[in-house]
Amino acid sequence: MIGEKKIRVMWLLNHTSARKFEVQMLKKIGINEIFLPKIFPKDPNFRSASIDYSEDENLTIPKEDLTVLNNADWYSDPGPEAWEIANKYFDIIFFILWNPEVVCGIVKHFRGSVLLRAYGMPKETSYSSLLDMITPYKGRAYIKALGDRFWFAEAYRHLHCNEHEYIGTQNVYLPLGLHNASINDNWQGNDRKVLFICPDIGCNPYYRKIYVDFLREFKGFPYSIGGAQPIRTNDPNVSGFLPIDMHEERMRQMRVMFYHSTEPNHIHYHPFEAIRAGMPLVFMAGGMLDRLGGKNLPGRCKTIAEARRKIKKILNDDWSLIEEIRNSQTCLLEPMRPENCEGAWQEGFSRILEGLERSRKRLLTPDRRQYRIVVFIPVGYRGGSLRAAKLLAQAIDLGSRQASEPAEVILAHLDNPSLYPDEEFNDLPTNIKRRPFWWRVVDSKEAYRAMVYAGLDYLPMESASYQIPDDGINQFLDCDLWVVVSDRLEHPLLPLRPYVLVVYDYLQRYIQVLSTDINAKFIASAHVAERVMVTTEFTRGDAVQFAGIPERKIVKVPMLAPHYWLNDAISKPTGNPRYFLWTTNLAPHKNHVNAFKALLIYYEEYGGRLECCISGVNTENILKSKEDHLKPLKKMLMGSKELRNNVKVLGELPEQVYRSQLSLAAFLWHPALIDTGTFSVIEAAALGVPALSSDYPAMREIDTQFDLNLRWMDPYNPEDMARQLKYMEREAQSRRNLLPTTEKLAMQSLENVAGAYWEAVRACL
Repeated sequence: MIGEKKIRVMWLLNHTSARKFEVQMLKKIGINEIFLPKIFPKDPNFRSASIDYSEDENLTIPKEDLTVLNNADWYSDPGPEAWEIANKYFDIIFFILWNPEVVCGIVKHFRGSVLLRAYGMPKETSYSSLLDMITPYKGRAYIKALGDRFWFAEAYRHLHCNEHEYIGTQNVYLPLGLHNASINDNWQGNDRKVLFICPDIGCNPYYRKIYVDFLREFKGFPYSIGGAQPIRTNDPNVSGFLPIDMHEERMRQMRVMFYHSTEPNHIHYHPFEAIRAGMPLVFMAGGMLDRLGGKNLPGRCKTIAEARRKIKKILNDDWSLIEEIRNSQTCLLEPMRPENCEGAWQEGFSRILEGLERSRKRLLTPDRRQYRIVVFIPVGYRGGSLRAAKLLAQAIDLGSRQASEPAEVILAHLDNPSLYPDEEFNDLPTNIKRRPFWWRVVDSKEAYRAMVYAGLDYLPMESASYQIPDDGINQFLDCDLWVVVSDRLEHPLLPLRPYVLVVYDYLQRYIQVLSTDINAKFIASAHVAERVMVTTEFTRGDAVQFAGIPERKIVKVPMLAPHYWLNDAISKPTGNPRYFLWTTNLAPHKNHVNAFKALLIYYEEYGGRLECCISGVNTENILKSKEDHLKPLKKMLMGSKELRNNVKVLGELPEQVYRSQLSLAAFLWHPALIDTGTFSVIEAAALGVPALSSDYPAMREIDTQFDLNLRWMDPYNPEDMARQLKYMEREAQSRRNLLPTTEKLAMQSLENVAGAYWEAVRACL
């Protein structure tokens, strides 16, 4: 029996017959507090499932906590509150591989012993292969991370022999039996038919084939087919699901049951039901019944021809054969009797609890090694994108320290000194290290070798080429997690380590900025990622609806903005400002043509008096570019004296110079069509400068989070854009009074939002 200490178990299955037996076994070995899940998938595979509240009254945990557990979906994502309660009260979890990725949640969140309950798989597959479906390679990595808290809880002694070593060496035998293995011999056999159980004929190809094979192999025999049928069949001999009393009556009256399965690793319950009822069972050799003592039984058949002969005799009143089968087959119940299973359960649980005790002792003296996390800037980002990457690294660093789990954070950028000179990172905290790298593209053979060297040789090489970050040292294998700023990966990222993508937008859904092929590659990289982080609900929606990323993989984190409001060394406007500032770059979504059309209307029709100063990355080339979306600008400028006199191209300015220019502007202008939003409007507000912005979802979210009171315009309507420019010319000074205070902006400081970033990253470690 289990010792004096109270042990609580979460039996996260809903199989009715297995529950009756296994709850009984747990109580026999001294475990009396058992949680049973109250939600299961609406799927035909759960035809034998049911919900049982009877164990709730035995749980000595607060009712409000039990309510949370009962409302959680343990076959999917139960949520952080449910996991917190599970860790508070429970020691052991049983689970099945219904959804392979469920194992990820259990491994990440549960601190007790984890039992993969194994009832056997079809011979062509295994539990190891299902875990390998968890992309990419996470199943094995997660199981290995559990150490001696993981157990392959096999219902039959041989199941671990079919598994990879990382599962097979952690096996514990917890035999499956019958809640009631007593013979209830009230069989009459008056209905001369073959009873054959075959569910899901209309919706499951596996069972459909079994049904078709049965009809062919036993053509001419009277039969009745039981089993739940979610889709009605045209066969009048298929009864479908029956209430228990009708099912038992059929067992009493049918002449013989035929069991077809030759699966060596799995068996159904209905052959045992037939034996208990006293019904003669004719079964095929080579299956699990052989292991349970059926090799020499008269009901065993090596061929279908032999099965036909025996069934024909039974249907034709060969009572000698009938009684021989009935009297001999009861031995198959012996391994299923509770009293014959109890010893193995007692021994198995002793091992499980010893492993749990060892793991808990280690928790008292934990490994103090810091996590090391690298933030990749995958392409030559500058301006706001570079600033966002630096802020991301700072947020992870600060969030980890706030959680008393200080991580080492590395910022990795392309090894290009002209693009990334040292002074570009003067604002980066000294505890965040920089590491230059280049992307290296390798073929599948070299990729496989790299995986082998990393100890991950079981990942199938599905692509012809992969890209690897090459830092000249060890390809960032010294890091526990890779965080990539954006999904701009032209080849699959070889997952030498788990990685997270931070995706700010899906512009390609709205503007033709990517080819179909490149778009597919970028989206594929997000599907393989451990997690996708977004900063707006708008992008979350695009990630689900456009990119098809499962919602469980997506986490929304707050938008990050530099501490613009802390900079006091900025010029303050004196007198009336002479210009407004348009900060942009040369990307197509920046809406240059409509912006120039609006400027033309503003100056020529509305008599605009403020100059337009253009600044941003590569804007010094805005009138020289050969890009199709920029070609009209020079012609428009040359055709209008007002534009030539009032539009000034400042180009890319040093940050301090840019801020001085912005602080002296009447307002900031943001005429882009759509994107992830610009933080330049926040910077402007911190400097006391109002902004006129295009009206689109991401900017609305920025406006709400930072309380900016932006003025809006329609970026597709140059007339409205010009009208709003004129409005801002008149009202810019009064709109300064609508800007948020420094104290209000500071509420969105890095210190206040970093925790959300660490929580999102920590869940992937």
